[in-house]
Amino acid sequence: MTSATDSTAAAPSSATPPANSPAGLAAQPLVMSIILACGGAHLINDMIQALLPSIYPMLKTSYGLSFTQVGLITLTFQVTASLLQPWIGMYTDRHPQPWLLPSGAVATLVGIVLLSMAGSFPAFLLAAALVGIGSSTFHPEASRIARMASGGRFGLAQSTFQVGGNAGSAFGPLLAAAIVVPFGQANVAWFVLLALLSILVLTRVSGWYRGHLAATKGRAKPRATHSLPAATVRRALVVLALLVFSKYFYMASFTSYFTFYLIDRFHLSVASSQLYLFLFLGAVAVGTFVGGPIGDRIGRKLVIWISILGAAPFALMLPHANLFWTAVLSVVIGLVISSAFSAIVVYAQELVPGKVGMIAGVFFGLMFGFGGIGAALLGHLADLYGIAWVYGLCAFLPLAGILTVFLPDVREG
Repeated sequence: MTSATDSTAAAPSSATPPANSPAGLAAQPLVMSIILACGGAHLINDMIQALLPSIYPMLKTSYGLSFTQVGLITLTFQVTASLLQPWIGMYTDRHPQPWLLPSGAVATLVGIVLLSMAGSFPAFLLAAALVGIGSSTFHPEASRIARMASGGRFGLAQSTFQVGGNAGSAFGPLLAAAIVVPFGQANVAWFVLLALLSILVLTRVSGWYRGHLAATKGRAKPRATHSLPAATVRRALVVLALLVFSKYFYMASFTSYFTFYLIDRFHLSVASSQLYLFLFLGAVAVGTFVGGPIGDRIGRKLVIWISILGAAPFALMLPHANLFWTAVLSVVIGLVISSAFSAIVVYAQELVPGKVGMIAGVFFGLMFGFGGIGAALLGHLADLYGIAWVYGLCAFLPLAGILTVFLPDVREG
């Protein structure tokens, strides 16, 4: 793919580049404050999401939930978070809606309030659904805004945005272990303060978005800078979806069940198991941030290769390791496998220009959808065969990274 700088240089001086094309975005300044604001809101959004799996052991004990019910709570959240995202992205590609960002945070706030008071399995499902709806309205638009503010540095913008979410996922279990687990479910209400902060931040971001839309109104729509036939593009998108499937099915085994695995196999306390989950999620945050800029430099296809297939040897060793090496391997797996998502999203956006919101919605939706289906299925398998058996099965999922061989090179020349 022709670089942003080359595209700008090749254009006649009198031409106005498309607003969302690589040349058009490179011609605009990098607005790091907006990217950081999107990343900060992503941190809060995913920190609140991380509450659900973090308090699963407490809810399971207090309300007598089965692993299957735990998986269904995750599935409810993931389905509401995933099914709406592509449609929201597709609609806002044509009809941008800046107000969606703060309104989605309001839905998250209501879900948190309900979660703090819920006393039955159906109430937990409703709370999870509201948090999922808030997430589905956030990701496509916030990802689009981060790209608009990138100044052409798409990998940097996407990874900065994404690492906010991963950091939130990492700190969520720590806050849950410090605030909720020792003092009870009602203390979930403290997270309402974070939801209110998110509403304020996203209101400011929406104002910038509204001004940017006004300033770029009437610009030509972006065109593809590759010459790939439509069939090749469709095949590449299918391969990317399969890679997301393998990645997030495997990630679901950690985000929903790693604490149970540690408690079952190594007899850790709930609080201690949360610290090991934090190590894994912290590694995921670091890997996500590193993956975007590296993809800008060496190519996103190579990053996808290294990330998913590179995690396979460590994943295969994990079920056979002692506690020390389980911690080490989980950190290595988190670092390696997390670097792929930013590269996958930007790669797909380069394949289908002008559909930034739809592509972001599809792949964030796939992320949540596959994660939710994986959580429900793995929970059922854990009820049948035990949590250790599940980790032995999931260890083979990163081998799907070999499918990267079917991805085309989208660079010209």
